[in-house]
Amino acid sequence: MLAPPVPLRAPTPVAPPPADPLPRRQLLVGGYVLEYALRRSSRRSIGFMVDDDGLRVTAPRRVSLSDIDDAIRAKQHWILSKLEERRERRAARLQKPPMEWVDGAQVPYLGAAIKLRLYTATRNRTDYNPDTRELQMGLVPGATELLLKERVKAWLQQQAKVLFEQRLAIYAARLGVQYSSFLLSSAGSRWGSCTAQRVIRLNWKLIHFSLPLIDYVVAHELAHILEMNHSPRFWAEVGRIYPAYDEARELLRKRAQELPQLFN
Repeated sequence: MLAPPVPLRAPTPVAPPPADPLPRRQLLVGGYVLEYALRRSSRRSIGFMVDDDGLRVTAPRRVSLSDIDDAIRAKQHWILSKLEERRERRAARLQKPPMEWVDGAQVPYLGAAIKLRLYTATRNRTDYNPDTRELQMGLVPGATELLLKERVKAWLQQQAKVLFEQRLAIYAARLGVQYSSFLLSSAGSRWGSCTAQRVIRLNWKLIHFSLPLIDYVVAHELAHILEMNHSPRFWAEVGRIYPAYDEARELLRKRAQELPQLFN
């Protein structure tokens, strides 16, 4: 039988993340002063990424700044729409109240919710019961909310690592590719990435979503081993192993907006 909920202390303030080390430039685009972070690389074309930190541009070392600015102007409608979309998502997330870390709290896991059960113990321990879908957390007297959150996060990350490796093996075989290594990511708004060295990174927070959405991101990143872009050839490779990618992409965006505030 579970003991009464553990009284929790206020969490210790978390230090702000380090500043973006990439150089930032400004450009007048469509009546807006657009700021972007510029990264030089050995890639052969100019790439664009929009996340909660704004626009990031990756360009070959031989490309001039004026050519980069021209490429941004040519892509301005897509860039501005994505920036506005990110702004709306961020505003929606900030409006959500943070989850209360108490006994009985609901934690999103694999597209559904599991119940957090807290009890006092002589040592910290974590047990998950898949039949009751309860994550039981034994906490020593005086445990803080910050400690509780870190232990729940550690458990979720452990589950993510095991599951993601399994799904990567399945979809790599279907696509006929091999990746060199796999790492968990904690990116603010990027679900995955693949480097030219075939290093796959997957955001551990994907563990909150259902398996089909996880599989979509896995298929997406593995397809980059064959096509390091988002050209029609790339999407054809994704579709070869995950035909419903368009629906999954939209559903992932929707589910991400619906997530409660769990971790900083």
